Amino acid sequence: MENICVLLTYPVPEYLVQKLEKRFTVFKFREVASNPQLLREISNSIRAIVGTSVCGADAGLIDALPKLEIVASYSVGFDKIDLVKCKERGITVTNTPDVLTDDVADSAIGLALATLRRMCVCDRFVRGGKWKKGDFELTTKFSGKSIGIVGLGRIGSAIAKRAEAFGSSISYHSRSEKPESNYKYYSNIIDLATNCQILFVACALTKETHHIVDRKVIDALGPKGIIINIGRGAHIDEPELVSALLEGRLAGAGLDVFEHEPEVPEELLGLENVVLQPHAGSDTVETSVAMSDLVIDNLEACFQNKPVLTPVI
Repeated sequence: MENICVLLTYPVPEYLVQKLEKRFTVFKFREVASNPQLLREISNSIRAIVGTSVCGADAGLIDALPKLEIVASYSVGFDKIDLVKCKERGITVTNTPDVLTDDVADSAIGLALATLRRMCVCDRFVRGGKWKKGDFELTTKFSGKSIGIVGLGRIGSAIAKRAEAFGSSISYHSRSEKPESNYKYYSNIIDLATNCQILFVACALTKETHHIVDRKVIDALGPKGIIINIGRGAHIDEPELVSALLEGRLAGAGLDVFEHEPEVPEELLGLENVVLQPHAGSDTVETSVAMSDLVIDNLEACFQNKPVLTPVI
């Protein structure tokens, strides 16, 4: 397969780069984009794209690659891929579900604990020598809180399972009720927010879920509510979130994702009731290896005319 050309649209772990380079001829988009002549020369040779949650394959790139057969995303999300264009062209699209579920769910619970128990602030309190002058103020309990989950898919369900271990009641909102679930279902997200104390956002990003958490939802959650977002930044109307935190209409937030990554609203950086992560919810060595292996397995299956393991389309 070494003669098959693959375009890597965004930096990925070195482990995946090495595995790709052992099997294929790899071109990196940042290098190609700065060399229009090279892009023209290789456009008829590229048969695969490997993308990420940051940069996948838009219509313009797909149109520029007439021999493209597969877009393999190193991510569970595929909102950076033009699925309509891929369907029109008969291009296979794959992602990396399941293997990152546990890590993202762990991160979600960790963000909730860190936000409620103010762990980052506590850490700075000790490091800054303030403990010698007095005890840290009381924080808020996580166990027993009512949990609302937006999106009860693989990750949402894993979050629910973990939250149950803390004695929490679980309710959820999704496109439709899950008949196999015993959790309370709300067809309206505002009703969900009204009836929970911590709102976890774990759905896929679509046109319908863009800014699904808006001012109305935030106000329904209320001044004692907490939002945890491990989905996509655009799930939340970010200016409204910032305003609610600054005005005390929301108690806190744990955020792994942002609307304009890697840019983060300046106002959030100075807030002690917010815990911030650099879109690292699935970033463990173990999961990175598993995701990389799945990308390779999907590519090899495609070029061996076998069914891919995790098809999106």
